Amino acid sequence: MSDFGNSFFHPLENTLGICSPEKFTFPFYYEPHPLAIFAAKQLQMYLETQTDFNHNFGLNPNRTDLVIGKMFGVMVVKTAKGELGYLAAFSGKLADSNDVNGFVPTIYNTLNEAGFYKKGEMRLNAINEQIEILEEAPEFKTAQKNLINSKIAFAEKLKELKAKIKAEKQHRDQQREAAKLSVSAEAYAEFIETLNQQSIGFQIRLKHLKVDWEQRIQELEVSLNALVQPIQDLKNKRATLSASLQKRIHEQYQFLNAERDTKDLLAIFKDTNSPIPPAGSGECAAPKLFQYAYENNLKPICMAEFWWGASPKSEVRKHQQFYPSCRSKCEPILGHMMQGLNVDDNPIETQIIFNQELDIVYEDDHLLLINKPHEFLSVPGKNIFESVLSRMKAYLPNATGPLLLHRLDMSTSGLLLVAKSNRVYKHLQKQFIERTIKKRYVALLDGVLPNTEGAINLPLRVDLDNRPQQLVCDTHGKPATTNYQVIAIENGKTRVYFYPITGRTHQLRVHAAHSEGLKTPIVGDDLYGTKANRLHLHAESITFTHPITKEELTVTCDVPF
Repeated sequence: MSDFGNSFFHPLENTLGICSPEKFTFPFYYEPHPLAIFAAKQLQMYLETQTDFNHNFGLNPNRTDLVIGKMFGVMVVKTAKGELGYLAAFSGKLADSNDVNGFVPTIYNTLNEAGFYKKGEMRLNAINEQIEILEEAPEFKTAQKNLINSKIAFAEKLKELKAKIKAEKQHRDQQREAAKLSVSAEAYAEFIETLNQQSIGFQIRLKHLKVDWEQRIQELEVSLNALVQPIQDLKNKRATLSASLQKRIHEQYQFLNAERDTKDLLAIFKDTNSPIPPAGSGECAAPKLFQYAYENNLKPICMAEFWWGASPKSEVRKHQQFYPSCRSKCEPILGHMMQGLNVDDNPIETQIIFNQELDIVYEDDHLLLINKPHEFLSVPGKNIFESVLSRMKAYLPNATGPLLLHRLDMSTSGLLLVAKSNRVYKHLQKQFIERTIKKRYVALLDGVLPNTEGAINLPLRVDLDNRPQQLVCDTHGKPATTNYQVIAIENGKTRVYFYPITGRTHQLRVHAAHSEGLKTPIVGDDLYGTKANRLHLHAESITFTHPITKEELTVTCDVPF
């Protein structure tokens, strides 16, 4: 691999007779083709020994600089002469550069010092410096402070005077009541007039106070606004320049497809749910690979992307593991770039055929429990109607209410609680909300845990760039707690009980796989671990209070693995 950087096309030799696939890889859900795995291994061998660039992937414990793991991609391609090779790319920057020998170039190099982006960035930085100078100027700080202090002083003076007016009014009321009993009618009328004049006097004082202070504050606001206006003008200039720069950048990202048609980012995202392209669009590995292949008349055969380095804090990323392309940025772009290619079908949109009857574990006049099979939806999806809910609507045509009390991930098997009436549904729903319903899951983890029991507390939120995957997020995540208990160690794997205290999406899967959780993904987890024959996660037991009989009911079902 010593000559890796001499070319973007890296010949693939000794492929052990591996046949090329009939269709190109569907990038958002796939198992890497052997050719792509072979190419990835070649690249990984280079990464392990290279001295061409300096980047801290977090694999060297002696390094103390910033750790940045990286997604790499390989695309197996064929030349016009039939030569087989692969292209390599990285997402974002590598070693603070877009230009690294041996890796295909970015679609547009924003780091080019002579390019319009860097020049525009310099202008924006200059404006930011001007704004900072004006905002930190002593006269601006003083004007802000004077206005704030004056508003505070006015509020205090106003409060004091209103309190005095209120107290004086109460005193006058007392005087008025006392005078009724002690003076003549004529004297009382004169006394009342005196009290009224006192009241009027206080109202005049209040009016003058407001006028004087409001005039003073207005003068201070005029002085401050004179200093604010140049700052606001600069901010408006900055916003206009930034928007113009961003639009121009989006226009520079021109993407080819197999039919030789070209679209820029604005055209690609125009009709999506996010017409403004997300930050970093076009900087992932996959678009770079497609672009270079098309520009150089190379035929895409298959591709794969893998993570190299330590996992980031928020995501579940395992060193050397293959992952799909991201959805929010890459799905619209690759949707255009793959036009004209013969691509594998999207397995997620394949209609699932489950010809067996659903296994009803428990049933009475009021509710029932289903043992949901793995790879079967709880409720209808975007493209798949067949689900537990659709089956239950057919099975219980006279039932009222929403039926399903909770859901399981498509890949998870086990118990689902179904209410036959709206009344029963509301009673059970209240138990879920109050977290009095107890659930127990059985999982097989891909490794041996150091502890026999414990609790995991990692807040979760959806990964906006890659739905439906979840991120650990201390800022915006919802609290998520899971207790666990080891059952047995089996051939280097750990069988555990999971007791979820909360019910977040993918909670058990993320808590098992995350570096701050158990660091051991569930066997067969194709999102956070490694795909197998199935996800080894099963909702085995549920305990709740029967809404009608008021008895505590525990239902279990056999673990299928």
